[in-house]
Amino acid sequence: MEDEQPHEGRWRHADRERLVRTLTFWLRPEFLLRVVSRFQKVAGFDRSIALASGALTAIIPLTIVTSALSSELGGKGTADRIVARYDLTGGGAEAVRDVFSPPTGATTSLGITGFLFLMVAVLSFSRAVQRLFEQTWELDALSVRNTFNGLLWIAGLVVYLALGGLLQGVLGHSRLEISATLLTMPLSVGFLIWTGWVLSAKRVARRALIPFGVIGAALLALYSIGAAVYVPHLFSTYATRYGVIGAVFAMISALFCVMVIAVGSAAAGREVRDELDRIARGERPAEDEVRRQWREITTQTRSRWDTLRLQIRARRRRRDKG
Repeated sequence: MEDEQPHEGRWRHADRERLVRTLTFWLRPEFLLRVVSRFQKVAGFDRSIALASGALTAIIPLTIVTSALSSELGGKGTADRIVARYDLTGGGAEAVRDVFSPPTGATTSLGITGFLFLMVAVLSFSRAVQRLFEQTWELDALSVRNTFNGLLWIAGLVVYLALGGLLQGVLGHSRLEISATLLTMPLSVGFLIWTGWVLSAKRVARRALIPFGVIGAALLALYSIGAAVYVPHLFSTYATRYGVIGAVFAMISALFCVMVIAVGSAAAGREVRDELDRIARGERPAEDEVRRQWREITTQTRSRWDTLRLQIRARRRRRDKG
């Protein structure tokens, strides 16, 4: 027994060292700068706001139609699901119902013009997501030539949202809904990988999209937990201040956060895949190179901190003399 304890302690120490080496490798300055550079190449924040706007334009008419169909079949409408999902009350709940519920007495049938507008909106959104993968993986733009895959992706998105909503409805009984979010993660991983594969017209292999799917699903899960706390406050504040348009502001703010995660995950996933390919080719940087990068960044940080402290002290002396 006495010999087992030191042996077990050595194993724990080795595991901690291995974990530190792994984190040091993947979080080294060179790699992080490549991820940031990739994010900037695709104009990350601009693309995120464009994707959020496209999502809003496509989602509102699509959800109004699907909500009406769901209500006719005896299910909950979209507005009721959102209100229940985030426990909205007061002005926030009323604003959401005004946005997603058709006016009393109005028909929800589309007609030819309405159907064409809906198709233009959803295909515009799918092409915006398609361009994200084309630019991140440096592919030639297909534009409307990939329309069939865009329609297929929209159908898959509807199924993914429906399954995610079902899991949240069945398992989401706590405020943070952690269990439902964790069970949704494998579904999100599969959907994100499939998204990149379909919208790239199968030019990006599913294996190459695994890092993107895992990173994106993990970040979306964290955001979902945080949104369960923040989104009700966001809806209530905006709806109280601006009325129905406030609910739209809240939705586009929430969608912007989701799109930043999607764009950032695509950039990080591409760089992780490239790094794994380099490692497979035997191009992994030496251990002393990784340590050198961290020593340089640590030395620079300390130097700047010391300079800042000297400047603060000099200002205090001048202030005291004055």
